[in-house]
Amino acid sequence: MLRRQTRLRREYIYRKSIEERERAILDKKQRLKTALDDSKAIPADLRKDAIDVQKTLDWEGAGADGLTTNVDDEYRWAGVEDPKVMVTTSRDPSSKLKQFAKEIRLIFPNSQRINRGNYEIKQLVEACRANDVTDLILLHEHRGVPDGFVVSHFPYGPTAYFTLSSVVMRHDIPDVGTMSEAFPHLIMHKFTTKLGNRVKNILKYLFPVPKEDSRRVITFANDEDYISFRHHVYKKTEDGRDVELQEVGPRFEMKLFQVVLGTVEADSADVEWVYKPYMNTTKKRKFLSDD
Repeated sequence: MLRRQTRLRREYIYRKSIEERERAILDKKQRLKTALDDSKAIPADLRKDAIDVQKTLDWEGAGADGLTTNVDDEYRWAGVEDPKVMVTTSRDPSSKLKQFAKEIRLIFPNSQRINRGNYEIKQLVEACRANDVTDLILLHEHRGVPDGFVVSHFPYGPTAYFTLSSVVMRHDIPDVGTMSEAFPHLIMHKFTTKLGNRVKNILKYLFPVPKEDSRRVITFANDEDYISFRHHVYKKTEDGRDVELQEVGPRFEMKLFQVVLGTVEADSADVEWVYKPYMNTTKKRKFLSDD
């Protein structure tokens, strides 16, 4: 089993290593195709390879770009097989963090919660891989208040690190409704940049495909890079014209601060993106949406 995991990891790293080469070839193809379609002169840096590149264009149909990325490996079974999520906490969790972990487990269908105990991260990751777990959610706290949300996708990553704020538990919401366990519909709002689409994929692939008659709705709404999580069930009014929403909780705000190309226990994994608050323009920039 260990040899197989090592081989698969080595193959995955190799596929990642040739992405830049494939992307450079794709860029040449697109530039050459644009020059030919517009009857313009071929750029000087492409003239040496123009014949070879043009031959490959003849074998490609409309929409074929010939480019594969590590994302194709990461979520290749999305929509085909339901995700299997494991929820756990940091060591020595408080009673509030334990309760929050229980509520997080109820949010994600096909998920299970495991007591952290004295397990190390590496042991948890090995157990997840051995049991075909697709994602590990790790919750952290500060003085009894949940403040960290880590999503690690298996078998290769990515791992996204979020901070939590304004956490409101289910029992703190007035007139809270009964939590449904049906597969929820998802609302993703304002994830328009490349990084925004990356975060949207990391979050949405934690959920299986819902049925059309599901009355459960989960919302991830981005506002100035703060992602608001809301959880509702709905029902139609007696006349059938309107819909009544009832919040079932919990609710919280998330803010991304790092995306790593690897699983949570990997010390040498490449950092895909990291928030850098020391930059003078960071506070003015929006990373997850264009507006």
